Amino acid sequence: MKYIIMPQLIPFYFVNQLSFAFLSLIALIYIFSKYILPLFTFQQVIRLYITKLSNKS
Repeated sequence: MKYIIMPQLIPFYFVNQLSFAFLSLIALIYIFSKYILPLFTFQQVIRLYITKLSNKS
C-alpha cells in the first residue's frame, strides 16, 4: 500500500519550519546579548583590575 503525500501541504510545512527557525534564532541572540555575553565582559574587566592591582604591590 502506497501512501500519497498531499503536495498542497508542503509550502505550509516549509513556512512553519522557516518561521520557527527565525524565531528561535532571534530568541537565542536576545538571550545571549542580554544575559550571557555581559558576564564574560564583566569577568574580563575584573581580571584586568586584579592583574593591575597585583602588579603594583
